[in-house]
Amino acid sequence: MTNRIYIFLLLITCMFTHAQEQMITPPFLKAGDTIAIVAPAGILKNRQATILKAKQLAESWGLHVVIGKNIYNKNNHFAGTDNERCKDFQDALDNDSIKAIWAARGGYGSVRILDALDFTNFKNNPKWIIGYSDITAFHNHVNNLGVQSLHAMMATSLEQKPEEIEKTITSFKAALFGDDISYSIKNSSYNRTLGKTSLEGELIGGNLAIQASMLGSKSQMHTDNKILFIEEIGEYKYAIDRMLQSLKRAGYFKNLSAVVIGDMSLIKKNSTKWGSSIEQLILDVVPKNIPVIFNFPAGHEADNRALIFGRTLKINITKETSIFSFY
Repeated sequence: MTNRIYIFLLLITCMFTHAQEQMITPPFLKAGDTIAIVAPAGILKNRQATILKAKQLAESWGLHVVIGKNIYNKNNHFAGTDNERCKDFQDALDNDSIKAIWAARGGYGSVRILDALDFTNFKNNPKWIIGYSDITAFHNHVNNLGVQSLHAMMATSLEQKPEEIEKTITSFKAALFGDDISYSIKNSSYNRTLGKTSLEGELIGGNLAIQASMLGSKSQMHTDNKILFIEEIGEYKYAIDRMLQSLKRAGYFKNLSAVVIGDMSLIKKNSTKWGSSIEQLILDVVPKNIPVIFNFPAGHEADNRALIFGRTLKINITKETSIFSFY
């Protein structure tokens, strides 16, 4: 009898532990909900018209829009002081009527306010945090808190030509409102699939430079059995290699299910040639037993498909395409 009780308690403990590890999905939005647009990073100089377009887009979906009080403030590189940007973000976190926080733009600055924010109410009442690039700091942090987030377009994405961001907007709306998301992407000749026809894991990641800057902090990600997404812009190849090597030394690639590479945009030319393509550079760093899938359309290009970080992603691989589906 004692052994039976012990086994029963062990099973209950395992079930509880497993439940604790499950990522929380914030409520998907519906018409009548409120979304906040805030600027946690770079300055929004002369971009009032852009923010108005973002507001009108959200309103066309039946949403109410709240604009951060300090969004147009200026403090050198930033959209206001650290305290001002932090206040707008904190107000959005603590206001239960706000169901999503949409970054106006990235740039740089999110990490400067990250540790000043109180996520207590957010953990009790989770909501979608939306953006890419510098917003990776928030994605990494809230994913570690056990909450999913949305790597997707920001308000400034609407400065692109409308015909170039149609899929970007469509995928953003679908993810935000809880519609099924599936992408069929043409395979790259650089893909390393190791003969596998399917890959599966919880998706995490974001901008490479920001991921590297999280190392050694409480926002550093846990990567075991997950799929790591990476994108970057405006770096030299040697800098990309250096950041990837940093992730590797920190154990990021040790137990990964796969790596998905998004846009590697505007790579700078160094006076001393690197000697290989960016794809080969990445393949040389990621351990050879880890599948790597290239050319996913997300990052700093007009075609920036929405990704749900913290959600299970399944990749079905055929001869010509790879199908990305969230569950």
